[in-house]
Amino acid sequence: MQKALITGITGQDGSYLAEFLLEKGYKVFGMVRRSSVERFDRIDHIVDELHLIQGDITDQSSLDEAIKMTNPDEVYNLCAQSFVPTSWNQPTLTANVNALGTARILEAIRKHKSDAKFYQASSSEMFGKVQEVPQTEKTPFYPRSPYGVSKVYAHYITVNYRESYNIFACSGICFNHESPRRGFEFVTRKVSNGVAKIKLGLLKKLKMGNLEAKRDWGYAGDFVEAMWLMLQQDKPDDYVIATGETHSVKELVEVAFGFAGLDWQKYVETDPAFLRPVDVAALVGNASKAKEKLGWTPKTGFKQLVEMMVKSDLKMLQGAK
Repeated sequence: MQKALITGITGQDGSYLAEFLLEKGYKVFGMVRRSSVERFDRIDHIVDELHLIQGDITDQSSLDEAIKMTNPDEVYNLCAQSFVPTSWNQPTLTANVNALGTARILEAIRKHKSDAKFYQASSSEMFGKVQEVPQTEKTPFYPRSPYGVSKVYAHYITVNYRESYNIFACSGICFNHESPRRGFEFVTRKVSNGVAKIKLGLLKKLKMGNLEAKRDWGYAGDFVEAMWLMLQQDKPDDYVIATGETHSVKELVEVAFGFAGLDWQKYVETDPAFLRPVDVAALVGNASKAKEKLGWTPKTGFKQLVEMMVKSDLKMLQGAK
């Protein structure tokens, strides 16, 4: 039986990856931080099938113990301070978790399980002020936020350990990927939840930032398959994981409100408080390498994804009423 260790298992991607690996017959370990209140809502339905261990990405000794205790065949580092606006307010925390956290777990693998295969969750935010459109694995990085900067360090330290210590280490440069399990602070979930609340009479207005911002949005459930496929190859490499389509926040709003039978212009207000100090230009990925080498393509379209999220939030809020 293959064994996998997932950091960030209680997050969106971690929960989908855990489901995916369980279906593949893996023994799945998840590293969770000690907390007075356990938040396992995303993995509640599978928690009995998982092996949860305590650890913290900012603590080297706990990572050493996690690797020694689980002796994993595969390690997926999905733990991160992943909200870009927060990285402006907490830049050193973001660096400690995202950048140094990756170095710590690679060091634990080097010392205690050097034949384990490692996946690093890289990000399209590394491209920031994009140098070409669409972005590929060869596009130069130009991060525009502390989050993007931290991910560039994590990406290159992964490359460094691969080349210096011959560790099977891969990075998936994932473009935005969403789901009904997305955190409420992210724009897609903010919109889907806001639409559901307006539809049910629980909210009157939805305040938004830059409606013209464009992103390449995919479904998290599709993206975790690509993560796994990277670690099944003969040689480690880095891959852009994206849909190749770009949509504006305005389109997101139109589809979401339209699905609920509402006119978005009656409910959406632009609020300067939600504008970033610097925004990134059009992020859109070219995933042709992943298609060619991994045989991976996204299965879920933009409209289908947005409608799935609104439907889920309507169901959740109706159940809470």
